Amino acid sequence: MIAYVLGRILLLVPIALVVGTVAFLLLHVIPGDPAAVMLGPEATPEQVAALRERMGLDEPLAVQYPRWLARLARLDFGTSIFLDKPVTEAIRERVAPTTQLALYALLIAVAVGIPAGVVAALHQDRLLDRALMLFAISGTAIADFFLAILLILLFSVTLRWLPSGGYVEFSADPVGHFRSMVLPAMALGLSIAGLPARLVRSTLLEVLREDYIRTATAKGLDLEAVAFRHALRNALLPTVTVLGYVLGDLLGGAVVVETVFGLPGMGQLVVNSIARRDFPVIQGVVMVFAGIYLLCNLLVDVLYVYLDPRVRYAGG
Repeated sequence: MIAYVLGRILLLVPIALVVGTVAFLLLHVIPGDPAAVMLGPEATPEQVAALRERMGLDEPLAVQYPRWLARLARLDFGTSIFLDKPVTEAIRERVAPTTQLALYALLIAVAVGIPAGVVAALHQDRLLDRALMLFAISGTAIADFFLAILLILLFSVTLRWLPSGGYVEFSADPVGHFRSMVLPAMALGLSIAGLPARLVRSTLLEVLREDYIRTATAKGLDLEAVAFRHALRNALLPTVTVLGYVLGDLLGGAVVVETVFGLPGMGQLVVNSIARRDFPVIQGVVMVFAGIYLLCNLLVDVLYVYLDPRVRYAGG
């Protein structure tokens, strides 16, 4: 098992290298002088020259690229042009709201999607099954920002139960924190809950046709009890795989949702940085998102062993 995890970590290195190269090229594929683009048309030639020297843009790419990789290995993404602080510090200040939003949304997606898939499978081709699958398809089809607006209109404007925006830190007010995160997490979580629901339904229907399930029900065991105690675990493998990718996608969806609800997370940071042409911050956020995505996929691979002991990895 340890050998397998180490092997998977080593496989992540070339992927991270490719992502790092793409992030480096972001600064050099834009038309014109990157320093002039970042400072805008009102910048003086002296200011442009100073920024070029500060960022090392006055040196050949053959010198810049190894230096970028060396800084990347130290998690040094440079200094923000407009925030005038290290990019790592700017990201560290914004990473908590984004991480919390993604985890809360994932919990909602799992808590809603998996039971819905099980119930739909146990009531195959009945009214309840069709209603749950309609919900699953509708949630997937509705855009995050549109669902967010609908939730604000219902729970904030009409019912006035929850705030329509803002962020409260957990350490300052736990109740206020959860109140501020309910609607954003619902907007993200409900939009992807249909995916695990459909996967669990389809895989559980296949597992329920297995001989050991038929034997258990023939002995008088309740089908629902068999489904939850025995069949569900085998049906979760494809779902766990997809949820690993979904967690990475949630970070992308957080960019839109954070903008709608005014959350001070990495999504809002990258939107503001794009508007300001603050490329060091954009590069840093791209690398952090890519790192989280790769770690999520590594976690999914490791969970395979727990969910299905029959799985054998080379060196595991």
